[in-house]
Amino acid sequence: MTRTKFKADPLLCAVAAAQSRVDQPDALFAALDQGLNLAIGHKLFTVLTYDEAASELARLYSNLPGAYPAGGRKCLAPGPWTEAVLDRGEAYIGYTRDDLRTVFSDHELIASLGCESVLNIPVRWRGRTLGSLNLLHEAGWYGEDDVAACLPFAQLALPALLTATSS
Repeated sequence: MTRTKFKADPLLCAVAAAQSRVDQPDALFAALDQGLNLAIGHKLFTVLTYDEAASELARLYSNLPGAYPAGGRKCLAPGPWTEAVLDRGEAYIGYTRDDLRTVFSDHELIASLGCESVLNIPVRWRGRTLGSLNLLHEAGWYGEDDVAACLPFAQLALPALLTATSS
């Protein structure tokens, strides 16, 4: 009997290997940043944790800490974005600057960084959204095929988000 062997994705393997390092969550977030940049691309990459009870997002990581430092917080208002990404656990793609303007209050800062499109991927556990990975790039950069490519990376962020939400 012959079987088909599949080669492991080296970018996903690097992220998984980073989980074993002592310097967490920094090692994991840096590996996610690098892996997603090579796999999909981004100018701005952030990792957010979601506090459902407080209706608040907190930034755990940013590749541009000058503009978006770790520790930053956003209070959320109910709306289509929060219902899709945080409540239902669906990815959100904003294709243009106008799309970003409709969902992000900081759209001007985002645009000043050369970002006009976004891919928000929720990180989920047991039917709940614990946070999201957020990739931003030039207009029209992201498409539906990027959602599937990003999902394994997002779920590899789960240990860091579980730790952040339990502390």
